[in-house]
Amino acid sequence: MDHLVKGATIVDGTGTPGVQGDVGVRDGRIVAVGAVDEEAATTFDADGLVVAPGFVDPHTHYDAQLFWDPFATPSNVHGVTTVLGGNCGFTLAPLHVEDADYTRRMMAKVEGMPLAALEHGLEWRWETFGEYLDALDGAVAVNAGFLVGHCALRRYVMGPDAVGHEATPAQLEQMEQVLHASLAAGGLGFSTTLSTTHSDGDGQPVASRWASHDELLALCRVTGQHEGTTLEGIVEGCLDQFSDDEIDLLVAMSAAARRPLNWNVLTVDSRVPERVTRQLEASSRAAEAGGRILALTMPVLVPMNMSFGTYCALNLLPGWGDILGLPVPERIERLQDRDTRAAMLARAKSKEAGVFRRLADFGRYVIGDTYSDANEGLKGRVVADIASERGQAPFDTLVEIVVHDGLRTVLWPMPPDNDDATWELRREVWADDRAMLGGSDAGAHLDRMCGAPYTTRFVGDMIRGRQLVPVERAVQMITDTPARLMGLRDRGRIAEGAWADLVVFDPETIGSEPATLVADLPGGSARLTAGSTGVVRVLVNGVETVVDGAATGTTPGTILRSGRDTDTVLTG
Repeated sequence: MDHLVKGATIVDGTGTPGVQGDVGVRDGRIVAVGAVDEEAATTFDADGLVVAPGFVDPHTHYDAQLFWDPFATPSNVHGVTTVLGGNCGFTLAPLHVEDADYTRRMMAKVEGMPLAALEHGLEWRWETFGEYLDALDGAVAVNAGFLVGHCALRRYVMGPDAVGHEATPAQLEQMEQVLHASLAAGGLGFSTTLSTTHSDGDGQPVASRWASHDELLALCRVTGQHEGTTLEGIVEGCLDQFSDDEIDLLVAMSAAARRPLNWNVLTVDSRVPERVTRQLEASSRAAEAGGRILALTMPVLVPMNMSFGTYCALNLLPGWGDILGLPVPERIERLQDRDTRAAMLARAKSKEAGVFRRLADFGRYVIGDTYSDANEGLKGRVVADIASERGQAPFDTLVEIVVHDGLRTVLWPMPPDNDDATWELRREVWADDRAMLGGSDAGAHLDRMCGAPYTTRFVGDMIRGRQLVPVERAVQMITDTPARLMGLRDRGRIAEGAWADLVVFDPETIGSEPATLVADLPGGSARLTAGSTGVVRVLVNGVETVVDGAATGTTPGTILRSGRDTDTVLTG
Protein backbone atom coordinates (compact mmCIF):
# COMPACT_ATOMS: atom_id res chain seq x y z
CA MET A 1 0.00 0.00 0.00
CA ASP A 2 1.02 3.60 -0.49
CA HIS A 3 -0.46 5.01 2.73
CA LEU A 4 -1.85 3.60 5.93
CA VAL A 5 -3.76 5.69 8.45
CA LYS A 6 -3.41 3.65 11.63
CA GLY A 7 -5.53 3.59 14.77
CA ALA A 8 -7.93 6.42 13.96
CA THR A 9 -11.59 6.78 14.78
CA ILE A 10 -13.12 6.13 11.36
CA VAL A 11 -16.10 8.39 10.66
CA ASP A 12 -16.98 7.05 7.24
CA GLY A 13 -19.49 9.65 6.01
CA THR A 14 -22.60 7.47 6.26
CA GLY A 15 -23.68 8.86 9.62
CA THR A 16 -23.09 5.58 11.46
CA PRO A 17 -21.10 5.66 14.73
CA GLY A 18 -17.36 6.01 14.39
CA VAL A 19 -15.20 2.93 14.93
CA GLN A 20 -11.54 2.44 15.75
CA GLY A 21 -9.52 1.16 12.82
CA ASP A 22 -7.16 1.68 9.92
CA VAL A 23 -7.54 2.95 6.37
CA GLY A 24 -5.23 1.70 3.63
CA VAL A 25 -4.63 3.45 0.30
CA ARG A 26 -3.16 2.23 -2.98
CA ASP A 27 -3.08 3.90 -6.42
CA GLY A 28 -5.35 6.72 -5.34
CA ARG A 29 -8.13 4.57 -3.91
CA ILE A 30 -9.07 3.13 -0.55
CA VAL A 31 -8.22 -0.57 -0.56
CA ALA A 32 -8.69 -1.56 3.09
CA VAL A 33 -10.83 -0.37 6.00
CA GLY A 34 -10.73 -1.86 9.50
CA ALA A 35 -7.84 -3.86 10.98
CA VAL A 36 -5.08 -3.64 8.36
CA ASP A 37 -1.85 -5.63 8.77
CA GLU A 38 -0.34 -5.00 5.33
CA GLU A 39 2.72 -2.79 5.20
CA ALA A 40 2.64 0.61 3.53
CA ALA A 41 5.22 2.99 2.12
CA THR A 42 3.94 5.59 4.59
CA THR A 43 2.21 4.80 7.88
CA PHE A 44 0.63 7.55 9.94
CA ASP A 45 -0.19 6.97 13.60
CA ALA A 46 -3.63 8.53 14.03
CA ASP A 47 -4.30 7.47 17.61
CA GLY A 48 -6.70 9.97 19.18
CA LEU A 49 -7.55 11.45 15.78
CA VAL A 50 -10.52 11.13 13.44
CA VAL A 51 -10.26 10.12 9.78
CA ALA A 52 -13.19 11.19 7.62
CA PRO A 53 -13.93 11.54 3.91
CA GLY A 54 -12.64 14.75 2.39
CA PHE A 55 -15.16 17.55 2.68
CA VAL A 56 -17.21 18.58 -0.37
CA ASP A 57 -18.06 22.25 -1.01
CA PRO A 58 -20.92 22.43 -3.55
CA HIS A 59 -20.96 26.21 -4.02
CA THR A 60 -17.67 27.94 -4.81
CA HIS A 61 -16.35 30.43 -7.32
CA TYR A 62 -12.81 29.10 -7.73
CA ASP A 63 -13.17 29.29 -11.53
CA ALA A 64 -10.42 31.91 -11.81
CA GLN A 65 -8.41 31.45 -8.61
CA LEU A 66 -7.31 27.92 -9.42
CA PHE A 67 -5.09 29.30 -12.18
CA TRP A 68 -2.92 31.29 -9.77
CA ASP A 69 -3.67 29.22 -6.67
CA PRO A 70 -3.99 25.54 -7.62
CA PHE A 71 -4.44 24.63 -3.95
CA ALA A 72 -7.80 26.43 -3.58
CA THR A 73 -6.73 28.18 -0.42
CA PRO A 74 -8.01 28.37 2.19
CA SER A 75 -10.54 25.59 1.46
CA ASN A 76 -7.76 23.01 1.21
CA VAL A 77 -6.49 23.50 4.76
CA HIS A 78 -10.05 23.20 6.04
CA GLY A 79 -10.29 19.63 4.79
CA VAL A 80 -12.07 20.35 1.50
CA THR A 81 -11.02 17.92 -1.22
CA THR A 82 -13.74 18.60 -3.81
CA VAL A 83 -15.07 21.97 -4.95
CA LEU A 84 -17.83 22.74 -7.43
CA GLY A 85 -17.70 26.00 -9.39
CA GLY A 86 -19.48 27.67 -12.26
CA ASN A 87 -22.30 28.72 -9.98
CA CYS A 88 -24.79 31.59 -10.26
CA GLY A 89 -24.61 31.62 -14.06
CA PHE A 90 -20.99 32.85 -14.10
CA THR A 91 -18.17 30.95 -15.80
CA LEU A 92 -15.05 31.86 -17.76
CA ALA A 93 -16.03 29.71 -20.75
CA PRO A 94 -17.14 29.45 -23.46
CA LEU A 95 -15.36 32.66 -24.38
CA HIS A 96 -14.36 34.64 -27.45
CA VAL A 97 -11.02 36.31 -26.78
CA GLU A 98 -12.47 39.74 -27.54
CA ASP A 99 -14.94 39.25 -24.68
CA ALA A 100 -12.29 38.58 -22.02
CA ASP A 101 -12.28 42.19 -20.82
CA TYR A 102 -16.06 42.25 -20.47
CA THR A 103 -15.97 38.95 -18.57
CA ARG A 104 -13.24 40.16 -16.23
CA ARG A 105 -15.14 43.33 -15.39
CA MET A 106 -18.37 41.39 -14.86
CA MET A 107 -16.70 38.91 -12.51
CA ALA A 108 -15.07 41.75 -10.61
CA LYS A 109 -18.47 43.34 -10.09
CA VAL A 110 -20.74 40.40 -9.36
CA GLU A 111 -18.32 38.09 -7.54
CA GLY A 112 -15.94 40.54 -5.90
CA MET A 113 -12.81 39.22 -7.62
CA PRO A 114 -10.24 42.02 -7.90
CA LEU A 115 -9.89 43.13 -11.51
CA ALA A 116 -6.09 43.22 -11.22
CA ALA A 117 -6.04 39.56 -10.18
CA LEU A 118 -8.19 38.59 -13.15
CA GLU A 119 -5.96 40.59 -15.49
CA HIS A 120 -2.62 39.31 -14.17
CA GLY A 121 -3.45 35.86 -12.80
CA LEU A 122 -4.89 34.19 -15.92
CA GLU A 123 -3.72 33.82 -19.50
CA TRP A 124 -7.27 33.46 -20.89
CA ARG A 125 -6.03 31.02 -23.52
CA TRP A 126 -9.21 28.97 -24.08
CA GLU A 127 -12.36 29.37 -26.13
CA THR A 128 -14.55 26.32 -25.61
CA PHE A 129 -15.64 24.97 -22.25
CA GLY A 130 -13.63 21.83 -22.90
CA GLU A 131 -10.50 23.90 -23.51
CA TYR A 132 -11.10 25.69 -20.21
CA LEU A 133 -11.25 22.36 -18.38
CA ASP A 134 -8.14 21.16 -20.23
CA ALA A 135 -6.26 24.27 -19.07
CA LEU A 136 -6.83 23.21 -15.45
CA ASP A 137 -6.39 19.46 -15.92
CA GLY A 138 -3.44 18.01 -14.01
CA ALA A 139 -2.61 21.29 -12.30
CA VAL A 140 -4.84 21.48 -9.22
CA ALA A 141 -4.62 20.14 -5.67
CA VAL A 142 -8.37 19.57 -5.24
CA ASN A 143 -11.00 17.80 -7.28
CA ALA A 144 -12.89 20.51 -9.13
CA GLY A 145 -15.96 20.43 -11.33
CA PHE A 146 -17.75 23.27 -13.07
CA LEU A 147 -21.24 24.04 -14.26
CA VAL A 148 -21.69 25.89 -17.56
CA GLY A 149 -22.73 29.47 -16.83
CA HIS A 150 -25.67 31.00 -18.67
CA CYS A 151 -24.02 34.44 -18.89
CA ALA A 152 -20.96 33.07 -20.69
CA LEU A 153 -23.15 30.97 -22.98
CA ARG A 154 -25.28 33.96 -24.02
CA ARG A 155 -22.27 36.25 -24.53
CA TYR A 156 -20.52 33.61 -26.63
CA VAL A 157 -23.49 33.26 -28.98
CA MET A 158 -25.05 36.74 -28.93
CA GLY A 159 -22.06 39.01 -28.28
CA PRO A 160 -22.97 42.42 -26.82
CA ASP A 161 -26.63 41.73 -27.69
CA ALA A 162 -26.67 39.23 -24.82
CA VAL A 163 -27.38 42.24 -22.61
CA GLY A 164 -30.61 44.00 -23.47
CA HIS A 165 -32.15 41.44 -25.81
CA GLU A 166 -33.97 38.14 -25.86
CA ALA A 167 -32.44 35.47 -28.06
CA THR A 168 -33.78 34.88 -31.55
CA PRO A 169 -34.77 31.31 -32.47
CA ALA A 170 -31.50 30.94 -34.37
CA GLN A 171 -29.46 32.22 -31.42
CA LEU A 172 -31.25 29.88 -29.02
CA GLU A 173 -30.56 26.95 -31.32
CA GLN A 174 -26.87 27.90 -31.35
CA MET A 175 -26.85 28.22 -27.55
CA GLU A 176 -28.30 24.73 -27.31
CA GLN A 177 -25.53 23.41 -29.57
CA VAL A 178 -22.80 25.13 -27.56
CA LEU A 179 -24.29 23.85 -24.30
CA HIS A 180 -24.42 20.32 -25.73
CA ALA A 181 -20.73 20.59 -26.62
CA SER A 182 -19.83 22.05 -23.22
CA LEU A 183 -21.61 19.28 -21.33
CA ALA A 184 -20.15 16.61 -23.60
CA ALA A 185 -16.71 18.02 -22.79
CA GLY A 186 -17.35 17.61 -19.07
CA GLY A 187 -19.44 20.49 -17.79
CA LEU A 188 -21.32 19.28 -14.73
CA GLY A 189 -24.55 21.04 -15.64
CA PHE A 190 -26.10 24.43 -16.20
CA SER A 191 -26.34 27.47 -13.92
CA THR A 192 -28.23 30.74 -14.28
CA THR A 193 -29.27 33.87 -12.41
CA LEU A 194 -32.27 36.17 -12.63
CA SER A 195 -31.42 38.08 -9.46
CA THR A 196 -31.48 41.88 -9.60
CA THR A 197 -28.38 41.89 -7.39
CA HIS A 198 -26.34 40.70 -10.38
CA SER A 199 -25.18 43.50 -12.69
CA ASP A 200 -22.18 43.55 -15.02
CA GLY A 201 -19.18 45.87 -15.04
CA ASP A 202 -21.20 48.47 -16.93
CA GLY A 203 -23.96 48.42 -14.33
CA GLN A 204 -26.37 46.60 -16.65
CA PRO A 205 -28.30 43.44 -15.75
CA VAL A 206 -26.09 40.43 -16.52
CA ALA A 207 -26.85 38.51 -19.70
CA SER A 208 -28.92 35.72 -18.16
CA ARG A 209 -31.38 38.23 -16.73
CA TRP A 210 -32.52 39.02 -20.29
CA ALA A 211 -33.43 35.42 -21.09
CA SER A 212 -37.02 34.34 -21.61
CA HIS A 213 -38.45 31.46 -19.64
CA ASP A 214 -38.66 29.49 -22.88
CA GLU A 215 -34.90 29.90 -23.28
CA LEU A 216 -34.25 28.73 -19.73
CA LEU A 217 -36.40 25.65 -20.15
CA ALA A 218 -34.82 24.80 -23.50
CA LEU A 219 -31.34 24.89 -21.96
CA CYS A 220 -32.53 22.79 -19.03
CA ARG A 221 -33.83 20.19 -21.46
CA VAL A 222 -30.41 20.11 -23.13
CA THR A 223 -28.80 19.56 -19.72
CA GLY A 224 -31.07 16.59 -19.08
CA GLN A 225 -29.79 14.85 -22.20
CA HIS A 226 -26.33 14.40 -20.66
CA GLU A 227 -25.38 11.88 -18.01
CA GLY A 228 -24.31 13.08 -14.57
CA THR A 229 -25.51 16.67 -14.87
CA THR A 230 -27.30 19.02 -12.50
CA LEU A 231 -28.82 22.51 -12.35
CA GLU A 232 -28.25 25.60 -10.22
CA GLY A 233 -30.48 28.65 -10.35
CA ILE A 234 -30.69 32.00 -8.62
CA VAL A 235 -33.84 34.12 -8.59
CA GLU A 236 -34.71 37.29 -6.70
CA GLY A 237 -36.59 35.40 -4.01
CA CYS A 238 -33.53 33.38 -3.00
CA LEU A 239 -32.61 36.29 -0.75
CA ASP A 240 -35.87 36.32 1.19
CA GLN A 241 -39.02 34.55 -0.02
CA PHE A 242 -39.96 33.16 -3.42
CA SER A 243 -42.89 34.52 -5.36
CA ASP A 244 -45.37 32.06 -6.85
CA ASP A 245 -43.97 32.74 -10.31
CA GLU A 246 -40.42 32.03 -9.13
CA ILE A 247 -41.44 28.71 -7.62
CA ASP A 248 -43.25 27.82 -10.85
CA LEU A 249 -40.11 28.60 -12.85
CA LEU A 250 -37.69 26.65 -10.64
CA VAL A 251 -40.05 23.67 -10.62
CA ALA A 252 -40.41 23.82 -14.41
CA MET A 253 -36.63 23.98 -14.87
CA SER A 254 -35.97 20.90 -12.74
CA ALA A 255 -38.86 18.99 -14.29
CA ALA A 256 -37.76 19.88 -17.83
CA ALA A 257 -34.26 18.54 -17.22
CA ARG A 258 -35.28 15.73 -14.89
CA ARG A 259 -32.31 16.87 -12.85
CA PRO A 260 -31.96 18.28 -9.33
CA LEU A 261 -31.76 22.06 -9.09
CA ASN A 262 -30.04 23.71 -6.15
CA TRP A 263 -30.28 27.34 -5.13
CA ASN A 264 -28.31 29.57 -2.79
CA VAL A 265 -28.85 30.42 0.03
CA LEU A 266 -31.58 29.65 2.59
CA THR A 267 -31.26 32.19 5.41
CA VAL A 268 -32.63 30.85 8.70
CA ASP A 269 -33.92 33.27 11.33
CA SER A 270 -36.31 32.40 14.18
CA ARG A 271 -37.88 35.84 13.86
CA VAL A 272 -39.02 34.93 10.34
CA PRO A 273 -39.86 31.20 10.56
CA GLU A 274 -42.28 31.51 7.66
CA ARG A 275 -39.30 32.08 5.36
CA VAL A 276 -38.12 28.50 5.84
CA THR A 277 -41.61 27.14 5.22
CA ARG A 278 -42.03 29.22 2.08
CA GLN A 279 -38.62 28.48 0.60
CA LEU A 280 -38.84 24.73 1.14
CA GLU A 281 -42.30 24.73 -0.44
CA ALA A 282 -40.50 24.99 -3.77
CA SER A 283 -38.91 21.60 -3.10
CA SER A 284 -42.24 20.00 -2.26
CA ARG A 285 -43.82 21.43 -5.41
CA ALA A 286 -40.92 20.13 -7.50
CA ALA A 287 -41.33 16.62 -6.13
CA GLU A 288 -44.98 16.65 -7.18
CA ALA A 289 -43.93 17.66 -10.71
CA GLY A 290 -41.22 15.04 -11.09
CA GLY A 291 -38.35 17.38 -10.28
CA ARG A 292 -36.16 18.02 -7.27
CA ILE A 293 -35.11 21.31 -5.69
CA LEU A 294 -32.46 21.60 -2.99
CA ALA A 295 -31.92 24.62 -0.79
CA LEU A 296 -28.32 25.32 0.17
CA THR A 297 -27.93 26.62 3.71
CA MET A 298 -24.88 27.48 5.78
CA PRO A 299 -24.26 25.81 9.16
CA VAL A 300 -22.20 28.70 10.53
CA LEU A 301 -22.46 32.48 10.58
CA VAL A 302 -19.99 34.04 8.15
CA PRO A 303 -19.05 37.63 9.00
CA MET A 304 -19.15 40.00 6.03
CA ASN A 305 -17.66 43.46 6.18
CA MET A 306 -19.31 46.57 4.80
CA SER A 307 -18.09 49.92 3.53
CA PHE A 308 -19.65 53.17 2.40
CA GLY A 309 -16.72 53.56 0.01
CA THR A 310 -16.95 50.47 -2.19
CA TYR A 311 -19.78 48.33 -3.55
CA CYS A 312 -21.25 45.96 -0.96
CA ALA A 313 -24.58 44.69 0.37
CA LEU A 314 -25.44 48.17 1.67
CA ASN A 315 -25.88 49.21 -1.97
CA LEU A 316 -28.78 46.76 -2.18
CA LEU A 317 -30.87 48.52 0.47
CA PRO A 318 -33.79 50.39 -1.15
CA GLY A 319 -32.65 53.80 -2.37
CA TRP A 320 -29.11 53.37 -1.09
CA GLY A 321 -27.55 52.39 -4.40
CA ASP A 322 -28.29 55.79 -5.92
CA ILE A 323 -26.47 57.56 -3.09
CA LEU A 324 -23.60 55.11 -2.59
CA GLY A 325 -23.01 55.08 -6.34
CA LEU A 326 -22.21 58.81 -6.43
CA PRO A 327 -18.62 60.08 -6.63
CA VAL A 328 -17.11 60.18 -3.13
CA PRO A 329 -17.32 63.98 -2.61
CA GLU A 330 -21.00 64.03 -3.60
CA ARG A 331 -21.65 60.90 -1.57
CA ILE A 332 -20.20 62.54 1.54
CA GLU A 333 -22.24 65.67 0.95
CA ARG A 334 -25.46 63.67 0.71
CA LEU A 335 -24.61 61.59 3.79
CA GLN A 336 -24.04 64.72 5.84
CA ASP A 337 -27.56 65.92 5.06
CA ARG A 338 -29.91 65.07 7.95
CA ASP A 339 -32.96 64.55 5.73
CA THR A 340 -31.03 62.22 3.43
CA ARG A 341 -29.88 60.12 6.39
CA ALA A 342 -33.42 59.94 7.76
CA ALA A 343 -34.75 58.75 4.40
CA MET A 344 -31.97 56.16 4.05
CA LEU A 345 -32.60 54.81 7.53
CA ALA A 346 -36.36 54.61 7.01
CA ARG A 347 -36.02 52.67 3.76
CA ALA A 348 -33.36 50.37 5.22
CA LYS A 349 -35.83 49.37 7.93
CA SER A 350 -38.82 49.12 5.62
CA LYS A 351 -40.51 45.94 4.48
CA GLU A 352 -39.29 46.54 0.93
CA ALA A 353 -35.72 45.94 2.14
CA GLY A 354 -36.63 42.27 2.62
CA VAL A 355 -33.81 40.16 4.01
CA PHE A 356 -31.47 43.16 3.85
CA ARG A 357 -33.33 44.70 6.79
CA ARG A 358 -30.92 42.69 8.90
CA LEU A 359 -28.27 45.26 7.90
CA ALA A 360 -30.25 48.18 9.34
CA ASP A 361 -29.41 47.66 13.03
CA PHE A 362 -26.49 50.07 12.81
CA GLY A 363 -25.90 50.16 16.55
CA ARG A 364 -24.69 46.54 16.28
CA TYR A 365 -21.92 47.35 13.81
CA VAL A 366 -18.34 46.90 14.97
CA ILE A 367 -15.75 49.35 13.69
CA GLY A 368 -12.93 47.67 11.77
CA ASP A 369 -9.94 49.41 10.20
CA THR A 370 -10.00 53.22 10.33
CA TYR A 371 -7.96 55.78 8.42
CA SER A 372 -8.08 59.13 10.24
CA ASP A 373 -6.86 60.71 13.46
CA ALA A 374 -10.46 61.51 14.36
CA ASN A 375 -11.21 57.78 14.52
CA GLU A 376 -8.13 56.81 16.51
CA GLY A 377 -8.97 54.09 19.03
CA LEU A 378 -12.34 53.14 17.56
CA LYS A 379 -11.28 49.84 15.96
CA GLY A 380 -13.09 46.95 17.61
CA ARG A 381 -15.70 49.12 19.29
CA VAL A 382 -19.47 48.77 18.89
CA VAL A 383 -21.28 51.71 17.28
CA ALA A 384 -24.06 51.73 19.92
CA ASP A 385 -21.50 52.31 22.67
CA ILE A 386 -19.83 55.14 20.76
CA ALA A 387 -23.21 56.71 19.98
CA SER A 388 -24.21 56.59 23.65
CA GLU A 389 -21.02 58.41 24.63
CA ARG A 390 -21.65 61.08 21.99
CA GLY A 391 -25.36 61.45 22.69
CA GLN A 392 -26.22 60.57 19.10
CA ALA A 393 -28.37 58.10 17.24
CA PRO A 394 -26.31 55.08 16.09
CA PHE A 395 -26.72 55.76 12.36
CA ASP A 396 -25.63 59.39 12.79
CA THR A 397 -22.55 58.20 14.68
CA LEU A 398 -21.76 55.62 12.02
CA VAL A 399 -21.98 58.20 9.23
CA GLU A 400 -19.82 60.62 11.21
CA ILE A 401 -17.13 57.96 11.58
CA VAL A 402 -17.08 56.92 7.92
CA VAL A 403 -17.06 60.53 6.72
CA HIS A 404 -13.97 61.23 8.85
CA ASP A 405 -12.27 58.36 6.98
CA GLY A 406 -13.32 59.54 3.54
CA LEU A 407 -15.73 56.53 3.51
CA ARG A 408 -12.88 54.00 3.78
CA THR A 409 -13.88 52.67 7.23
CA VAL A 410 -14.30 48.89 7.43
CA LEU A 411 -17.54 47.92 9.19
CA TRP A 412 -18.51 44.54 10.62
CA PRO A 413 -22.24 44.04 11.30
CA MET A 414 -22.93 41.65 14.18
CA PRO A 415 -25.31 38.91 13.01
CA PRO A 416 -28.87 39.25 14.33
CA ASP A 417 -29.61 35.54 13.95
CA ASN A 418 -27.35 34.06 16.62
CA ASP A 419 -30.04 33.20 19.19
CA ASP A 420 -30.84 29.74 20.55
CA ALA A 421 -34.20 29.60 18.78
CA THR A 422 -32.56 30.23 15.41
CA TRP A 423 -29.97 27.54 15.99
CA GLU A 424 -32.73 25.09 16.86
CA LEU A 425 -34.51 26.03 13.63
CA ARG A 426 -31.25 25.47 11.75
CA ARG A 427 -30.97 22.01 13.28
CA GLU A 428 -34.46 21.23 11.97
CA VAL A 429 -33.51 22.46 8.49
CA TRP A 430 -30.37 20.31 8.49
CA ALA A 431 -32.55 17.26 9.08
CA ASP A 432 -34.78 18.10 6.11
CA ASP A 433 -33.94 16.28 2.88
CA ARG A 434 -35.00 19.37 0.94
CA ALA A 435 -31.88 21.19 2.19
CA MET A 436 -28.14 20.65 1.82
CA LEU A 437 -25.23 22.35 3.53
CA GLY A 438 -23.27 24.75 1.34
CA GLY A 439 -23.05 28.30 0.12
CA SER A 440 -19.52 29.28 1.13
CA ASP A 441 -18.94 31.37 -2.02
CA ALA A 442 -15.25 30.46 -1.61
CA GLY A 443 -13.22 32.26 -4.25
CA ALA A 444 -15.62 35.22 -4.41
CA HIS A 445 -16.19 38.46 -2.48
CA LEU A 446 -12.58 38.16 -1.47
CA ASP A 447 -12.21 41.36 0.55
CA ARG A 448 -15.67 41.09 2.14
CA MET A 449 -15.94 37.59 3.58
CA CYS A 450 -14.21 34.26 4.06
CA GLY A 451 -16.76 31.45 3.93
CA ALA A 452 -14.36 28.63 3.05
CA PRO A 453 -13.72 27.57 6.70
CA TYR A 454 -17.35 26.60 7.29
CA THR A 455 -16.39 22.92 7.26
CA THR A 456 -13.94 22.97 10.17
CA ARG A 457 -15.95 25.58 12.07
CA PHE A 458 -19.07 23.42 11.77
CA VAL A 459 -17.41 20.17 12.83
CA GLY A 460 -15.67 21.87 15.75
CA ASP A 461 -18.93 23.47 16.86
CA MET A 462 -20.74 20.14 16.77
CA ILE A 463 -18.00 18.42 18.81
CA ARG A 464 -17.13 21.09 21.37
CA GLY A 465 -19.67 23.91 20.97
CA ARG A 466 -23.42 23.77 20.40
CA GLN A 467 -23.36 20.01 19.79
CA LEU A 468 -26.63 20.12 17.85
CA VAL A 469 -25.84 16.90 15.98
CA PRO A 470 -23.31 14.09 16.56
CA VAL A 471 -19.96 14.40 14.81
CA GLU A 472 -20.86 11.47 12.55
CA ARG A 473 -23.93 13.32 11.30
CA ALA A 474 -21.99 16.57 10.92
CA VAL A 475 -19.38 14.82 8.78
CA GLN A 476 -22.08 13.14 6.69
CA MET A 477 -23.66 16.51 5.90
CA ILE A 478 -20.42 17.85 4.36
CA THR A 479 -19.22 14.64 2.69
CA ASP A 480 -21.59 11.88 1.61
CA THR A 481 -24.72 14.03 1.41
CA PRO A 482 -23.39 16.61 -1.08
CA ALA A 483 -21.46 13.92 -2.95
CA ARG A 484 -24.65 11.88 -3.46
CA LEU A 485 -26.85 14.86 -4.29
CA MET A 486 -24.30 16.17 -6.82
CA GLY A 487 -23.73 12.71 -8.29
CA LEU A 488 -20.02 12.47 -7.45
CA ARG A 489 -18.86 8.98 -8.32
CA ASP A 490 -16.91 7.06 -5.65
CA ARG A 491 -16.44 10.09 -3.42
CA GLY A 492 -17.83 11.22 -0.08
CA ARG A 493 -17.40 7.96 1.87
CA ILE A 494 -14.64 5.88 3.39
CA ALA A 495 -15.20 2.54 1.69
CA GLU A 496 -13.09 0.05 -0.21
CA GLY A 497 -12.91 1.10 -3.85
CA ALA A 498 -13.68 4.76 -3.20
CA TRP A 499 -11.24 7.49 -4.12
CA ALA A 500 -8.88 8.21 -1.24
CA ASP A 501 -10.04 11.73 -0.44
CA LEU A 502 -9.42 11.85 3.30
CA VAL A 503 -9.08 14.34 6.14
CA VAL A 504 -7.45 13.43 9.45
CA PHE A 505 -8.30 15.83 12.26
CA ASP A 506 -7.97 16.32 15.99
CA PRO A 507 -11.48 16.46 17.49
CA GLU A 508 -10.18 18.51 20.40
CA THR A 509 -8.94 21.36 18.22
CA ILE A 510 -10.52 21.25 14.75
CA GLY A 511 -11.67 24.71 13.78
CA SER A 512 -10.61 27.91 12.07
CA GLU A 513 -8.31 30.76 12.87
CA PRO A 514 -9.75 34.29 12.55
CA ALA A 515 -9.93 35.67 9.03
CA THR A 516 -7.20 38.17 8.20
CA LEU A 517 -6.62 40.44 5.21
CA VAL A 518 -3.60 39.31 3.17
CA ALA A 519 -2.31 41.02 0.01
CA ASP A 520 -1.31 37.86 -1.88
CA LEU A 521 -3.40 38.08 -5.05
CA PRO A 522 -1.96 38.73 -8.52
CA GLY A 523 -1.59 42.46 -9.01
CA GLY A 524 -1.16 43.02 -5.27
CA SER A 525 -4.83 42.93 -4.28
CA ALA A 526 -5.86 41.73 -0.82
CA ARG A 527 -8.27 39.03 0.30
CA LEU A 528 -9.62 37.64 3.55
CA THR A 529 -8.23 34.22 4.36
CA ALA A 530 -8.04 31.98 7.41
CA GLY A 531 -5.87 29.10 8.54
CA SER A 532 -7.22 25.96 10.15
CA THR A 533 -6.65 24.35 13.52
CA GLY A 534 -6.58 20.63 14.13
CA VAL A 535 -6.34 19.55 10.48
CA VAL A 536 -3.45 17.10 10.59
CA ARG A 537 -3.57 15.48 7.15
CA VAL A 538 -5.53 15.88 3.92
CA LEU A 539 -5.27 13.38 1.08
CA VAL A 540 -6.67 13.93 -2.41
CA ASN A 541 -6.77 10.84 -4.61
CA GLY A 542 -4.34 9.17 -2.22
CA VAL A 543 -1.73 11.94 -2.18
CA GLU A 544 -1.03 14.16 0.82
CA THR A 545 -1.95 17.75 -0.03
CA VAL A 546 -2.00 19.20 3.50
CA VAL A 547 0.22 18.30 6.44
CA ASP A 548 -0.29 19.97 9.81
CA GLY A 549 -2.44 22.71 8.32
CA ALA A 550 -0.09 23.65 5.46
CA ALA A 551 -0.17 22.77 1.76
CA THR A 552 2.47 20.28 0.62
CA GLY A 553 2.65 21.67 -2.92
CA THR A 554 1.37 18.53 -4.61
CA THR A 555 -1.40 18.80 -7.22
CA PRO A 556 -3.14 15.40 -7.47
CA GLY A 557 -6.64 16.79 -7.99
CA THR A 558 -8.97 15.68 -10.77
CA ILE A 559 -10.96 18.01 -13.00
CA LEU A 560 -14.32 16.32 -12.67
CA ARG A 561 -16.21 15.71 -15.91
CA SER A 562 -19.87 14.82 -16.23
CA GLY A 563 -20.57 11.21 -17.07
CA ARG A 564 -17.00 10.13 -16.40
CA ASP A 565 -16.81 11.30 -12.78
CA THR A 566 -20.49 11.86 -12.02
CA ASP A 567 -23.66 9.82 -12.09
CA THR A 568 -27.16 11.03 -12.89
CA VAL A 569 -29.13 11.83 -9.75
CA LEU A 570 -32.76 10.86 -10.17
CA THR A 571 -35.46 13.40 -9.39
CA GLY A 572 -38.47 11.16 -8.99
